Amino acid sequence: MYANEIPDEPLDAPLPGIVGESAAMKAVYERTRLVAPTRASVLLIGETGTGKELIARALHRLSPRADGPYVRVNCGALSESLLESELFGHIKGAFTGAIDNKTGRFEAAHGGTIFLDEISSMSPKLQVKLLRVLQEREFERVGESRTIRVDTRVIAATNELLEDAIDEGRFRDDLYYRLNVIPIHLPPLRERPEDIPRLVRHFLERYSEENRRDPPDLPAEAMKLLLAHDWPGNVRELENCIERAVVLAGTEQTINPETLRTPWLGSRRLRGRGRGPDLPALIQQLVRAGIQYGSDGLLYQQLVGGVERELIEQILQLCDNVQVKAASRLGINRNTLHKKLDDFAKEDGSKKMTNDQ
Repeated sequence: MYANEIPDEPLDAPLPGIVGESAAMKAVYERTRLVAPTRASVLLIGETGTGKELIARALHRLSPRADGPYVRVNCGALSESLLESELFGHIKGAFTGAIDNKTGRFEAAHGGTIFLDEISSMSPKLQVKLLRVLQEREFERVGESRTIRVDTRVIAATNELLEDAIDEGRFRDDLYYRLNVIPIHLPPLRERPEDIPRLVRHFLERYSEENRRDPPDLPAEAMKLLLAHDWPGNVRELENCIERAVVLAGTEQTINPETLRTPWLGSRRLRGRGRGPDLPALIQQLVRAGIQYGSDGLLYQQLVGGVERELIEQILQLCDNVQVKAASRLGINRNTLHKKLDDFAKEDGSKKMTNDQ
């Protein structure tokens, strides 16, 4: 049962089939529930294995289109010509090998939802055709002049920053604006480690049931090992790890931590040093933007002060506003954090007084 069938369901309640109760995931649930009933295009942004397709399916099932088709297309798995035919269809004789008419995925998704995964890999030619579908809700099959109109909601997903693809000339900015009406960022697993124990229990139960055995116990040493890993493959990597551990445990009642000590897991890489974004490069981009658009004489306050406040507020949210936990994660003294929060409150009060005058 889905949230549109349960009016009293909290917006940040976990979505069916998705495990995680961290603040970061609650923000994803809330935005998903708010956006699902609308017609707006959605862009899912997140690393490989963060669950973008799960959110796409939830958006469809929570929408008025739930009874219509849900169609998925991996744009990175096909060549340009094959992807064009897959998306828009073709008529018999349109090209060598076109021995029959073919209905495209957009036409098949009429009245429902189409999910375009790995959208950044789409060629410039197809980007133009996709832009037209988004703007005009129409297209032609390959080899045919007859225009087909469709009513299809588009959800796209990417594991890279499309802004970078635009800067490199690989992605159209007008298409980006059409797709990015509602962005939903899916956090990597290393940014929500508090969800790892829940995910581990979920996968232990699933794969034990599939293998017709009772879920084995996971000793503290094994959980500590799992929590220390940065999971560059995110939830999908963790799922594969637990499935392998269940299978290798056989009839044993406890998972041997050594089963988990594969070369990649035993390395105990620090969180954040996997395949995440290039932090120094992002800082350089932020500074360049600040210099270009900031106010002379206020650059330090706008950039440094703004980043500091945003960092503190987001960490507080992730720590459920528990200042001791937030200070520990930030690596600062609790009194220092308390003073900064007081300064923010005074700053807000001063701005309010100025606006009221």
